[in-house]
Amino acid sequence: SYYTEIMRTRSSSVKGRSSDQAADQAADNAADRRGHRLGDALGGDTNVLFDVWLVSRAVTRALDDALEPSGLSADEFGIYSVLTSRSVTTPSELARWMSAPATTVSSYVKRLEGRGHVTREKNPDDGRSYVLRLTPAGRRAHRAAGARFVPVLEQVVAALGNDEPGVRDALAALHRSLEGPGEEPARAPGRSRS
Repeated sequence: SYYTEIMRTRSSSVKGRSSDQAADQAADNAADRRGHRLGDALGGDTNVLFDVWLVSRAVTRALDDALEPSGLSADEFGIYSVLTSRSVTTPSELARWMSAPATTVSSYVKRLEGRGHVTREKNPDDGRSYVLRLTPAGRRAHRAAGARFVPVLEQVVAALGNDEPGVRDALAALHRSLEGPGEEPARAPGRSRS
């Protein structure tokens, strides 16, 4: 595979070149065989993952700017949205939604608890773990941030026009392609499977 070739090349030295140079060449060769030039990502010839990364950064910037007066970041607004979509959520469910490690979720939970926006309660289904519940203050913060989120969403939906459903379907397909074998991707609140 592509990554196996890169790692094999990195671990062995090629005469006259460093292992990093050899690995870079291997990556370019593997990408060329698939029609993707990694070295040309900024020159106009990009690939789907780089394009998604660029869009992700632009979305985060736009939402951070819009949400700043509410006191929530784009990431926090997403977390509050997940927590709002259900009565309780376990940290592992939140980690799955976020595609984030447990340590990242724990950091967010502590921050939200410090604001009085989330509570930890004993999990009634499993006494060894806990569930997260958004407090009334957390719900108010989410609504206030939501009022700043909606104009950004409306702008994007208007710009996409009739392409919006297709874009969402393509994003869902991309998300499914990135899940591990046997894993079911988390669905956005209110979004049914295609």
